[in-house]
Amino acid sequence: MPHHIKFMLSLACLATAAGGYFFMVSLGQTGPSYATAFLGIFATVAMWVFPEVMKKDIGAKK
Repeated sequence: MPHHIKFMLSLACLATAAGGYFFMVSLGQTGPSYATAFLGIFATVAMWVFPEVMKKDIGAKK
């Protein structure tokens, strides 16, 4: 995946996690707000750390 697309997805993921965090805080939910923040950061880091899955060409072995 190109870096500029991955960067935009990272920003969207972090913005969504921040929105969810503040929504949970406004409801008075302490535990779920921390879980939302952690999962948003974890998803963003995982997108950058783990490689993209690509299919191998089966016909190339012959």
